[in-house]
Amino acid sequence: MIKGLHGKRCQGPVLALRVDRKGRTGGCVTVRQEKDTAGRQAAPAKSASAPKIGLPRQAGSFAHFSVAQEIGRRIVGGDYPPGSILPNEAEWSEMFGTSRSVVREAIKMLMSKNLLVSRTKIGSRVEPRENWNHLDRDVLAWVAQSPRRNALMRSVQQLRHIIEPEAAALAAQIRSADEMEQISSACHDMGVAKTLSQRTHADRRFHQAILNATRNELLMPLGAMIDSSLDYLFTFVTREVNDLRYAQDLHDAIERAIRVQRPEAARKAVKALLRNTDHILKTKGAAE
Repeated sequence: MIKGLHGKRCQGPVLALRVDRKGRTGGCVTVRQEKDTAGRQAAPAKSASAPKIGLPRQAGSFAHFSVAQEIGRRIVGGDYPPGSILPNEAEWSEMFGTSRSVVREAIKMLMSKNLLVSRTKIGSRVEPRENWNHLDRDVLAWVAQSPRRNALMRSVQQLRHIIEPEAAALAAQIRSADEMEQISSACHDMGVAKTLSQRTHADRRFHQAILNATRNELLMPLGAMIDSSLDYLFTFVTREVNDLRYAQDLHDAIERAIRVQRPEAARKAVKALLRNTDHILKTKGAAE
C-alpha cells in the first residue's frame, strides 16, 4: 500500500504520485483516475479534429465548373461580345444562387482559356476572339453549340487538309500491327454501324487511330483536343451524305493503303475523302 500526502492511502493500482513545487507528494493518480482524466480530456480534442460530413470542397468544385460552363457558353454564343464587361461577382452570385468564391473560381477558369481578362476597378472584360484558346476542349464544345458552328466546321476542315494527308502517309510507313488493328477495327465498325451516333463515334476513332499511329507527340493529342468539333462535323456530313456506301469506300481506301504500307496511296486516299467532305459542306451551304 502506497501513502500519499498527509499519510493518506492510495486506493487501487497507483500510476503516479502528484508532486507539488516543493517536491512533496500530494496524492496518487490511480489507473482508474488516469483513464477518466484521459477520457475527459480526449473527448473535446476528438470532436474538434473530426472531419465534417459533406465538406463543400467537392461540391464547390462542381459548382464553379458549372458556372464557368454557363458563362463560357454565353461569351462564345455572342451574349457578351469581345470588349464587353461582364457582370460583377455579386451580380453573378445572385444570378446563379451561389457564393462569390464560386464565381471567382469560375472567372479564373475562363481566364485560363484566354476568354477573359480581369482588371482591378474595371472587372472582367471579354478578350478579342483571336486571343481565345480555340483548341481548348470546353471552348470547342461551346463554339460547336453556338451560331458560329459552321465557321468552326470550316476551320476544322482546313486543319484536316493541312494535317491528315501527311499523318496518313507517316502512319503507313511506321504503323505497328497493334496500331493497324485499331485503325481497321474502327473502319469496320463504321461500315456495320446501325445508328448515326455509332457511325460518327467509329469515324472519330478511325481518324484518331491514324494520328496515334504516327507516334508524333504533337499530332497524337490533336484529335482528342478537337474531338467535340469533329463529332459535330462528322454528324453533319454523315446526316447529309447521299451515298453512305461511297463514303465507306473512301475510308476503306485509306485503311487499305495504310495496311499495305503505301504512303503515297494513303495520302491520295485521304485527300479524296476530304474533297468529298468539302463538296458536302459546300452543297449544304456550310462552307460559305
